[in-house]
Amino acid sequence: MPGPAPADTPDVDHDGILALERFLPYRLSLLTNTVSRAIAGDYQQRFGLSIPQWRVMAVVGRFADLSANAVAEKTAMDKVMVSRAVAALLRRGLLARHTDPDDRRRSLLRLSADGRAIYRQIVPLALDFEARLLQSLSESDRTTLDRIIDRLTETGRRLGDTA
Repeated sequence: MPGPAPADTPDVDHDGILALERFLPYRLSLLTNTVSRAIAGDYQQRFGLSIPQWRVMAVVGRFADLSANAVAEKTAMDKVMVSRAVAALLRRGLLARHTDPDDRRRSLLRLSADGRAIYRQIVPLALDFEARLLQSLSESDRTTLDRIIDRLTETGRRLGDTA
């Protein structure tokens, strides 16, 4: 297990105080929250969906017949947040739940017809937002960003598995 970061690194000043604004996990969290809020404004206003609800719909729209646990894994959201989002989407009729034919104890989720209709309206908005967000990067920067995100995600998973 590595020891504490030495003083005077980019993330720690000479008094051992964490320079939060330079700390990568904090910066990534800020970026995620900033981008999520920016894109969410449109679908929250037009469709009345929260960020967790849209994430559930996005994953279920991509991978139909998922359990709530699988949704939590694919979105990296905690199970309580997923459960609340799923319950709200079921109440609104945007998700449908059915029993897993291979394991009758487990429920699977899929978008309802109304959920699919909303999903099909949001996807172009999301893709347009992504394109506008990435306009500030060159093609080379985008390729590098994808590679870095993949590498950091894998490293984060490995580090999480050893914790």
